[in-house]
Amino acid sequence: MEIGYIIAMIGLGCMIGLSGAGSAIGLAISGQSLVGALKKNPSCFGAAFVPFTMPATQGLYGFVGFIMYNGVITSDFTVFQGAVVFGAGIAMGIACLLSAMNQGKICASGIAAIGSGHTALSGQTIILGAFPEFYAILSLVAAILMQ
Repeated sequence: MEIGYIIAMIGLGCMIGLSGAGSAIGLAISGQSLVGALKKNPSCFGAAFVPFTMPATQGLYGFVGFIMYNGVITSDFTVFQGAVVFGAGIAMGIACLLSAMNQGKICASGIAAIGSGHTALSGQTIILGAFPEFYAILSLVAAILMQ
């Protein structure tokens, strides 16, 4: 087993682990806001549900990247090949981690407003929440191009 294989597997772990952690944290942030909004206004669930779920996608991007790379990694990977996967994993993992966490904060603010009766803000919250999402998508595209 080459050291390149070990480096690549660490990269894959970072890719899926950090992106999944980001989604979990982002969902916890937006979920807390959703629970508070439902206490104020039980009828706001429909308008607030999509903003609540938005941070979940970064974990899915990490999983897509993991599936793509996992299929090509072999035990005789060179150090260079392993370093490419490691770089893709770190870049994508950190981008998805930070993107999901901050998206959760944006969505939480919108959900709080929706819970206060401003249901028209649902679409605007989704639009604003899409901006951090864009950078998670870019990290997936970069990881694809690095393959």
